[in-house]
Amino acid sequence: MELTLFQSTLFAGILFVLIGALFVTTNKPIIAMVKGFPRSRTAAYVTMTVGGIWTLYKVAHLGEANYGDFKHYIFIGFAIIGLLSFKYAPDFLSVRGACILYLLIANSLLNGAFGQYEEPLRLFMVAPVYIGAAVALYLGYSPFRVRDFFTWLFGTASRPKTVGLVFLIYGGLVGAIAFAY
Repeated sequence: MELTLFQSTLFAGILFVLIGALFVTTNKPIIAMVKGFPRSRTAAYVTMTVGGIWTLYKVAHLGEANYGDFKHYIFIGFAIIGLLSFKYAPDFLSVRGACILYLLIANSLLNGAFGQYEEPLRLFMVAPVYIGAAVALYLGYSPFRVRDFFTWLFGTASRPKTVGLVFLIYGGLVGAIAFAY
């Protein structure tokens, strides 16, 4: 399913608002869940399973021009790598799974904005999505950096609220821009 520019922008705004809400909240169980996310086995199973299934779905639907003759081998290879990651790379697997999910979501969002050059406001959605993709690639390689970031972020009570507020405001702006197309 292809998203339209309106849908992509609105979804990105909602995503930013949800991320912001995670950091603005004063609910102790949610804060504990966010702090424990990098090493959470449950989060690893959820993110890696959803990311793995989505990846395998995309591989199964590759066209002839995109390694079509080899898609069965690619499918099997990705499935094996996904399963073996639980055994051989369990540390911070939830971060890697979240990075996979973000990159897949970013792909869908950016496809909705592709070729829409007559709408310059789309850049309010596209630019942070590309920045997030770069961050996801970096964190997929060095997932322990999320632990370090959370240590810094939750070092004072005002930092998570400030970061969350920035995401909330920007998400609201992006969501409002969706209705301006």
